[in-house]
Amino acid sequence: MAAHTALARPALVPEVELYLATEITPIWQATEEWLAERNIEPPFWAFAWPGSQALARLMLDGTVDVRGRRVLDFAAGGGLAAIAALRAGAASVEAAEIDPLARAATRLNARHNGVAVATPEDDVVGAPCRWDTILAGDVCYEAPMTQHIMPWLRRLAAGGAEVLLADPGRAYLPKDGMVALGRFPVPTTRELEDRDSREVTIYRVLG
Repeated sequence: MAAHTALARPALVPEVELYLATEITPIWQATEEWLAERNIEPPFWAFAWPGSQALARLMLDGTVDVRGRRVLDFAAGGGLAAIAALRAGAASVEAAEIDPLARAATRLNARHNGVAVATPEDDVVGAPCRWDTILAGDVCYEAPMTQHIMPWLRRLAAGGAEVLLADPGRAYLPKDGMVALGRFPVPTTRELEDRDSREVTIYRVLG
């Protein structure tokens, strides 16, 4: 993993250094070779996605207060928001990912940044709430994914958890049951997006 990435600091969160890919194709090919599979999903964990950058920035600035809270970084990718939550004073953080390479990347990035992030191996969707704050960055990019996770996120919110969803304009974002808290531009890479910046909106999910 480290052989196909380089240490870099996301544009919006220079306080955190991560193992990131500079190009998507070489690391994608290396992942397929390592798994001995073809047509696998892109290595989403190897990039600092706009939603995660936005959530990380808000926590480090104190706009989203996670001090002393139990935090879940859902669909964590390489763990950027999870690391930022611990840097911002969270009591504990879990980074949930169904991709084992993403969990490994999160642990690698967490160690590099001097923090400890739990990486549960089970799919947390549907699990009872054991967190105070749930962070979900860039999760509404496909209809099946959105339909799978949103009822659960709403149940967590109804149970009293703070559920924050950061979305950069994905097509399958639900229109109802969320309150926009703010929006701002986040630099992106042409390796992943069709533009150099995405406007990310932070929503509070309602129960």
